[in-house]
This record gives sequence, structure tokens and C-alpha cells, in this order.
Amino acid sequence: MERTLVIAKPDAVQRNLVGEIIKRLERSGLKLVAMKMVRAEAKLIEKHYTIDPKWFENVGNKAIESYKKKGLTPPNSDPVALGKEVLERLKKYMTACPVIAMVFEGNSAVALVRKICGGTEPLSAAAGTIRGDFTPESYQLADGGERAIRNLIHASGSSEEAEKEIVLWFEKKELMEYKLIRDSIIYDVDWKF
Repeated sequence: MERTLVIAKPDAVQRNLVGEIIKRLERSGLKLVAMKMVRAEAKLIEKHYTIDPKWFENVGNKAIESYKKKGLTPPNSDPVALGKEVLERLKKYMTACPVIAMVFEGNSAVALVRKICGGTEPLSAAAGTIRGDFTPESYQLADGGERAIRNLIHASGSSEEAEKEIVLWFEKKELMEYKLIRDSIIYDVDWKF
């Protein structure tokens, strides 16, 4: 079993999409093991996004590539500088109103949640994903408004990242251990009626 952090971001909270997000994740077979509403401070958001020391460069390069793919000129050609701009925008966005922090558990939880969420840029996310179905947001729209991309949901990028993120948002005692009847149907080797 694997655990992953999911955050319903301010736009998901403001648009009353938290229930839809939880429904889609639970229907996939994932189990909700922790959840709370948080008014995040900028310091927490910075720690969260910079867990990986290469985050600035990675985010900047990803943004630059996205622009080039669309035949557009990126707002900045220095990936680290662009990554720092993204972080400042994220701090403003993620502290604008409460968010819902959650931990889901299940087989390949990280990959499954990311698949259900869809690509980071909602405009290019596949139909049937949370981001693809609920917002037409794009990097270009966000950059034009000098703001963070409003993509509804955060999902850990790897098992290692999930472990580090979960301890930032939750104390160990807040993570529940319990069994669901459906766990037997999904995971038991000798499932019988």
C-alpha cells in the first residue's frame, strides 16, 4: 500500500468541487486516511513546493517547454528565475483561502491519483480527468494575469515526494488506520462470497 498527498486548492474549494474530487478518488479504489481544512501560511507553501532542491529549475524548464510546444515565447528564458516567479505566485494563490489537505492510500496511489487528476495544465489535460473536465485554465492565461495556474488540485509526484509532503501537512496521529469491506474485494487473494 502506498500513500499520497492530495490538496484541493483554493479554486476547488471556492467552486464547491471538493466532493467531486473525493468521489472520483474513492471510486478508483483509493481509501481516504486523513483530511482537514487548512489556512496555509506562505512558509508552509514554500516548504511544500521546494522539498525537491531542483524544483525551481524543473518547474521553469517545464514551463519553457510548454510555451515552445505551443509556438509561444516564454515570459523568461532562465528556468530558475522562472521557477522563483512561479513559487511567488503559488504562495499568493495557495494562501488566498482555505484548502483541503487529504491523504489517500491504495495500490500505486501516487500514479493513480495523478492519472485521475490529469496534466498540470488543465487546457491540455485529457477529458475525463479532474483538471480536464472542470477548468479551461492554461499557462498562457495564468501568465497573462501574472498569477499561478488555477488547476484545482495538487497530487504528489512520486512516493518519495508523497512521504515528505505528508509529514509537512499532517501529524502521524492524524493518519488513520482502518479497514473497509471493499478492501477485501480489491486486495484479498482468496476473496469469497
